[in-house]
Amino acid sequence: MPDLDIHEIHMLRGPNRWAKHPVLEACVGFGNPHLATAEDLPEFNGRLKSWLPGLIRHPCRKDQHRGFFECLDSGTCPAHILERVTLELQTLAGHRGNYGNAQPTCVAGLFKVIVGFVDESVAVACLHSARALLLAAYRAETFEVEAEIERLRDVVDSEALGPSTAALVDAASERGIPWRRLQHGRSLIQLGHGVKQRRIWTAETDRTGVIAEYIAKDKDLTRSTLRQAGVPVPTGRIVSDADDAWEAAQDLGLPVVVKPRDANHGRGVFLDMKTRQQIGEVFPHAAKYGDGVIVERFIPGTDHRLLVVGNRMVAASRGEPAIIVGDGQQTVHELVESQLNMDPRRGSHDTAPWSKIDTVDWDPTVMADLRKQGHTITSVPRKGERVLVSRFANPAVDVTDEVHPSISEHVVVAAKTAGLDICGVDVVCRDISRPLEEQGGAIVEINASPGLHVHLEPAVGKGRPVGAAIIEMMFPAGNNGRIPVLGVTGTRGKTSTVRLIAHLLRASGKFLAVSSTDGLQFGPRRSVPAHGESIEGTAGVLLHPWTEIAVCEASAEQILRAGLGFDRCQIGVVLNVGTDALDLTHLDTLEQLAKVKRCVVDSVMPGGTAILNADDALVAPMAEHCQGGVIHFTREPANAVVMAHRAQGGRVVLVRDGGIQLVEGSAERRLCALGDVAGQSDGRRDVPLETVLAAVGAAWAFGLADGSIRQGLRHFAAAP
Repeated sequence: MPDLDIHEIHMLRGPNRWAKHPVLEACVGFGNPHLATAEDLPEFNGRLKSWLPGLIRHPCRKDQHRGFFECLDSGTCPAHILERVTLELQTLAGHRGNYGNAQPTCVAGLFKVIVGFVDESVAVACLHSARALLLAAYRAETFEVEAEIERLRDVVDSEALGPSTAALVDAASERGIPWRRLQHGRSLIQLGHGVKQRRIWTAETDRTGVIAEYIAKDKDLTRSTLRQAGVPVPTGRIVSDADDAWEAAQDLGLPVVVKPRDANHGRGVFLDMKTRQQIGEVFPHAAKYGDGVIVERFIPGTDHRLLVVGNRMVAASRGEPAIIVGDGQQTVHELVESQLNMDPRRGSHDTAPWSKIDTVDWDPTVMADLRKQGHTITSVPRKGERVLVSRFANPAVDVTDEVHPSISEHVVVAAKTAGLDICGVDVVCRDISRPLEEQGGAIVEINASPGLHVHLEPAVGKGRPVGAAIIEMMFPAGNNGRIPVLGVTGTRGKTSTVRLIAHLLRASGKFLAVSSTDGLQFGPRRSVPAHGESIEGTAGVLLHPWTEIAVCEASAEQILRAGLGFDRCQIGVVLNVGTDALDLTHLDTLEQLAKVKRCVVDSVMPGGTAILNADDALVAPMAEHCQGGVIHFTREPANAVVMAHRAQGGRVVLVRDGGIQLVEGSAERRLCALGDVAGQSDGRRDVPLETVLAAVGAAWAFGLADGSIRQGLRHFAAAP
């Protein structure tokens, strides 16, 4: 393995020749493709096993009953090893890979390495890390595996979807709702297509209003608004300086809370302030975190976070303060590290249930609580002494089933009063199973973009399907966010077929968006013509807010280099298979090219229809791979494929006696004479006959009436 060169990387973002889901395809060159066998490199195998013991769980690609280690010891190609190591690194980074493959190309020593991924940037980083690891193992060099995994986890944190957004995307996928990330590095997601699309950004939706966010951000406005709506809230007011804060505390009654007017995540919130000195010390810190400071009455009890989605409370979590227990020897700093930060539930990444306590830049609220208990970070608590370190460190105990109905009602009213469709409501009380009024509890804050991870994977208790609850609110039962998508591929005639299909479907009265070699078309308006058939072009027609029907051309080059631009289609048309793309990405047979074009058929939804050329020996067999129905089209009524299809009651568009016939089983009816079709009269073929038959099949499958199809054929202009 002296040569392990990654020549090209293609991110296949849609269905592709390898899988129906996105994959990374790397073209990788090896100096000797037969290295890495047990006989040749026993030390290599041993290093790999010790560095990545989790590979033992991987199956062998060729024999699923054998483990990867057995495969490794008996000899396997380095491309397979690179694929497996890339997948394992993704798993260790927190993104479990779902697919792997390695295939030789027609060039000796050149392989295609294919891996599924959750995030593109993470997959690419893991591929390059896998290469470095394998070269180090081959050369008997050191490789800091743990450090590399930590680096990859940082890539996940900085580039991948956060846990809240990922939960929403997963829930949408479970419902069959298509999704697309709209900006790299951001959690801005399009759910659904065209007129049925919605948007999310972490736990905010496209219907989360700016006014509602403003109310939630301004803690004083929140309190006054909720109080008028009859929601229990603490009394308080805005203060101008430390002296005014002390006056407010005396008016409200000690102890009090001093907090920023508009901060979040508990930053700058100082609880249980009882003296003028304490208030004076913390006031500058509270002021630093927001635009103004609030003093409000301290509510004794435990912090709870309740999640409201739409008109109901769907999850609740109880906070547990972070506490250390003295041993008479270690300092507070040392105890925090040994007793709190060593807890495996704590981490520096978003997926950790609890966050580590920052012992480099200590939070002022932590320091204030320590001082109230007579400690600093260097003091040594006596043996058995319990010291409160942070009140907000552990919001991770599920209490959803314990919430009193009246509290559920209060938090829903709070969210709706502010105008939030998704809202995290902070409740302080001694017992969440009793009404707030009985125990002097209150709602102390509302949050417009609440984190979901605490409810998805609590440290204690069962996780709640909050992502599914949000998706259900956005897409009620029966709405999967999809519009009719028609995909067209083939070697010859794709663009003219797209034109004719779009022309015919305008009779439906729906707003059509078209992506083809002609460019993009939105209703009657044409857009920039360049690269209209690309995956970006398809994304554009599915992004347009008025699109009710999308007609998308898919070339072999697009599918090979980027995958299909749609995940599923209602109607998929395959015209023919020729030699147009055999020079692309190392294809060397027409059968391989046919599999590429078959992606359109593989993507047809159950209940959809594939429109296939029965006269093409490579297209007709694609019917076996269609999850929906099939309409064949043919020039030859006696075609064996057609006759067998008719015998089973199948539908066919064919030419007989100078006319186009629509056939269903033994029933046959005439649609029109060929002479009535624009471009087909007087022996001219301005529009290829295959195009006409395929477009008729697509219109028929869509449900257009014969009369509408007939009239559309008569008035079609072949030129764009």
